[in-house]
Amino acid sequence: MTTSVNKEQGTRDSQIGLWYGASKPAESGEAAAAGKLQGIFRLGGHRSVPEPVAGANGAGMKIAIQGEAGSFSHEAAMKLVPDATIMPQALSAEAFAALASGAADAAVIPIENSLAGSVLEHFDLLLSHDVRVERETLLRIRHNLIGLSGTTIGEIDRVFSHPVALAQCRKFLARHPRMEAFAFYDTAGSVKQLIELRDRHAGAIASAAAAVYYGAEVLAQDIEDNVENYTRFFLVRRTADSVTDPESNKVSIAFSVENRPGSLVAALAALSKLETNLTKIESRPVQGKPWEYIFYVDCQLRTADEGWQAVAALEPHCAMVKELGRYKEAQR
Repeated sequence: MTTSVNKEQGTRDSQIGLWYGASKPAESGEAAAAGKLQGIFRLGGHRSVPEPVAGANGAGMKIAIQGEAGSFSHEAAMKLVPDATIMPQALSAEAFAALASGAADAAVIPIENSLAGSVLEHFDLLLSHDVRVERETLLRIRHNLIGLSGTTIGEIDRVFSHPVALAQCRKFLARHPRMEAFAFYDTAGSVKQLIELRDRHAGAIASAAAAVYYGAEVLAQDIEDNVENYTRFFLVRRTADSVTDPESNKVSIAFSVENRPGSLVAALAALSKLETNLTKIESRPVQGKPWEYIFYVDCQLRTADEGWQAVAALEPHCAMVKELGRYKEAQR
């Protein structure tokens, strides 16, 4: 009996090990998936991709994303630019590197989730590169349990996905205690790996589009704990190529203040005098300078010109000010 149990455990551990040993994030050469996914993103009531507009700004551009084809970042990129060519990258830093080198025309990055909060790494990348935010969009995040075609929920004993996706589906996993959760590098990547390994006892949590794209099956849909699950994405371009929307009503700014009493209050008071509506403030530590911080703010604008006015108002109170971009606020 003990030998049999040990053998089963060894087989299971070996199968789990395959997921991590064989997992390989997308190479940039695996681009051009946009055409196939353009229709997929309109399935199942998902109205994420608008009809293409003739002469739309940026149409046909090459967009770098972090993650695999079929990911939520891919869906957001196609919502922003319906006929874009998508360039999947393993890491967010690689997406920015592709943009900086000219290999990509733009990058689409998640900046904030309504449940999980901000993607802090992306604030750092925006500050350290010569780029500007040109547009933003909101994407309703719908998680699904995905398995090999023909499998049933009862066969699934382990579930793989990005840690944030797993955390957003805790109630579903609690209702299925047989399923053990394992963190993976990407939601769509977990579906891709599922298909490559043909693991009938494994499931993935990802978008319905990922299931269709990789030839898997949705076993349970809309399994997220909270339906008010939205992610805000930025379309980022090189500063020299960016175009500010004349109808911009939002600005993102990074700034640092002197390490002295009242300096942050003075900076925020300067923004308040303009009567701008501060919708977000985030702080990030300065690398190599303990207890010093960069502050990131979003402000609603009445006119696009108020963006540079906000920057000018901050400058007398700050050691550094950088406008990250002016753009039109996305609507749900």
